[in-house]
Amino acid sequence: MLTRPVQYFPASQVTSEFGVGSLSEGAHHHVMTARRTEPGEVELHEHEMDVFYILGGEATFITGGAMLGKRQTDSGQWRGTDIEGGEVHQLKQDVIVIPAGIPHWFEAVPKQVDYFVVKVIH
Repeated sequence: MLTRPVQYFPASQVTSEFGVGSLSEGAHHHVMTARRTEPGEVELHEHEMDVFYILGGEATFITGGAMLGKRQTDSGQWRGTDIEGGEVHQLKQDVIVIPAGIPHWFEAVPKQVDYFVVKVIH
């Protein structure tokens, strides 16, 4: 059995580095904090499931549907300009799980949204 070290991130570190980048990366995971003050591009990850926990603020988030303006940015990574169809979620202190292969998009961010991200890579 492979033993990995436990990783601990005290609140002071998480707070001071919020939205700056990764807390932990491994072969099958990526853990980070994120902050948005405006909408982003549509994303689709072929081999990553995203788990977002909204900590503060709010956003209009779209999942599913058809990605428009699709272009590959890296192996298994796609970006787009819009989603046709899809399901609208009003995120505010919620958790949302986006399976690999599902387009998703922060369509509107009225002020700011802070969230914790776990990417499970398979």
